[in-house]
Amino acid sequence: MINRISEITENKKNLLIKWRRDFHKYAESGWVEFRTASLIASRLSNWGYEVHVGRDVMDTHSRMGVPDQDYLDKHYHRAIQQGADPEWVSRLCNGFTGVVGILDTERPGPTIGLRFDMDALDLQESSDDNHVPVKESFVSINDRMMHACGHDAHMSIGLGIASILAEIKDDLHGKVKFIFQPAEEGVRGAKSMVEAGVVDDVDIFISQHIGFGAELGEFVCSDLGFLATTKLNITFHGKAAHAGANPEEGNNALLAAATATLNMHAISAHSAGESRINVGVFHAGSGRNIIPNKAELQIETRGATTEINNYMFDRVRKIVEAAGDMYEVDTNIEEMGAAPTCSPNEDLLDILWKNAQTVEDIRKITTTFTSGGSEDATYMMSRVRENGGHAAYVVFGTTLSAGHHNEKFDIDEEVIPLAVKTLVSCITQSQNSFMSLSRGDEL
Repeated sequence: MINRISEITENKKNLLIKWRRDFHKYAESGWVEFRTASLIASRLSNWGYEVHVGRDVMDTHSRMGVPDQDYLDKHYHRAIQQGADPEWVSRLCNGFTGVVGILDTERPGPTIGLRFDMDALDLQESSDDNHVPVKESFVSINDRMMHACGHDAHMSIGLGIASILAEIKDDLHGKVKFIFQPAEEGVRGAKSMVEAGVVDDVDIFISQHIGFGAELGEFVCSDLGFLATTKLNITFHGKAAHAGANPEEGNNALLAAATATLNMHAISAHSAGESRINVGVFHAGSGRNIIPNKAELQIETRGATTEINNYMFDRVRKIVEAAGDMYEVDTNIEEMGAAPTCSPNEDLLDILWKNAQTVEDIRKITTTFTSGGSEDATYMMSRVRENGGHAAYVVFGTTLSAGHHNEKFDIDEEVIPLAVKTLVSCITQSQNSFMSLSRGDEL
């Protein structure tokens, strides 16, 4: 089987790269992945998948950090002009851009869930002549939107796996559910798909990423130590006044925000594990002779556990309220994104580790690795584990031209077919092991 999978993957290599470059050229940020999601839905449907999109796979009230309607409408119409599939794009309007494709073998077996993120970053891509996407004519044409984290490759990997499994369906058991998630950046999108019940029937859940500093040919099969996180927008509303004639009549929102900023960065460390806080954006004031009546902060908290992150958030809330009281200004805290921590199941990691050893071009398997970041796939992992299932998150290394979230980010595209054949091999060669896990049997 492994030789057959390798041969099929090799035959699809040029197509996999073509898909990746198309997604890269037409990069779409979180909640506006209209063209992207419509093309994915169309391809899955053409391969015989049962496809669900939009509100059918997303809970309206659990979406976080959704742009305003004008922004959504603008990019919806742009997606149509850029070749969105007309049959599917209308079902994705208003930012409901999630896609789920189900392959049902109609034979007893576990339900395997595979998650792939779709969104680009709000970043202007480099136009330097030595940047490969520029040289090869697939640089992003969408202003301030760039696949600088590898999600374009993730989608190509997902489609590659889906197309191969459709071809070898007769050799499979159970169901395979492909989850294409919007708005991973800022950890905004997974929760709404979880609350819509997308992973409630999943027995085995696997998410993946490329890069993270791992080398090409390296397969990271480990607890990556994702930090729990909360993304917050905080506003301070005061009262403007003439700074020279009657400053006492004003209520200074800038000073309240500055006081909060300094004190948030002085929150005591937690004895139970790592904690983080960052005030990344501070906007305030309108003129040098005006008492500032408004200030805005964009911040994030992180913690080694969900409990530590909750501790950080609670301290932030108290500091903001106290700073508002000091300067007699109103405050508002809006949650723009969040993700918990979740450890993988060691027995599932062990199965993936054993099967990856049989894949040609996997030259190194790493079982101890720390990411230092956060990921909202942990929402899906947590729900699967709560329901008695098993979950894991793996990484495929690749040579990078620059770090993640950099305007010159690019990948070695050899990682795409490598990831495809590795995950297809894990799925096909581990069916008995997966069935044992889903029944709770000993391996």
